[in-house]
Amino acid sequence: MSDILPSDLPRLRTLRTWHAMWVERIDEAIAAAEQRERERQQGEERRPPTPDWIIELSIGVGARPIEVHVGGCYAAGKRHRAITRERALAALTDGIRACIHCRPDTELGVL
Repeated sequence: MSDILPSDLPRLRTLRTWHAMWVERIDEAIAAAEQRERERQQGEERRPPTPDWIIELSIGVGARPIEVHVGGCYAAGKRHRAITRERALAALTDGIRACIHCRPDTELGVL
């Protein structure tokens, strides 16, 4: 290995300084990545659980229920509220439509 390194002391010290600088930069990048991972895990732990059932609401002041979804449905709009199983059943029997993507009517056995 000594045949690939320079033999004089000034160049060896320069190489050592250069590599020490890179090790320091790598350690900083590792620390930053670990911090991001800790923050991601904390976010997951603090996030409320996905509700079993949600009801989507219309736009406006008098927002009314327009669609029932299984909790976590990708098609649910931004205006929605968590509801109980009983409320989801009642909404479907009251004529509120079921989402065609997550099929809460099938999940609830309404069909």
